[in-house]
Amino acid sequence: MSEQGDHNVDFLGQLANRIKSLRDNRNLTQEDAYNDTGIHFGRIETGRWDPKFSTIRRISEYFELTITEFFAEGFEE
Repeated sequence: MSEQGDHNVDFLGQLANRIKSLRDNRNLTQEDAYNDTGIHFGRIETGRWDPKFSTIRRISEYFELTITEFFAEGFEE
C-alpha cells in the first residue's frame, strides 16, 4: 500500500475511534445515534468507510462540537 493509502487508513481509524469515544461518553448506542441523525455510525466506526466532510460536520454538530473541537482530540498529524 502507498504511503498515502496508509495515511488514509490511519485517519479513518482515528476518525472511527473519535466518533465511538464521543458516542460512548454520552452512553449512546449506534442505533440511538442513527435514529437521531440518520447517519450509519456503525459503518464509520469500522474505519473502512470514508464519510464526506458534510457528514463529519453533521456528526460534530450532533455532539455539540465545532469542527475544530471535533478534530482537537484523537488525531495525529
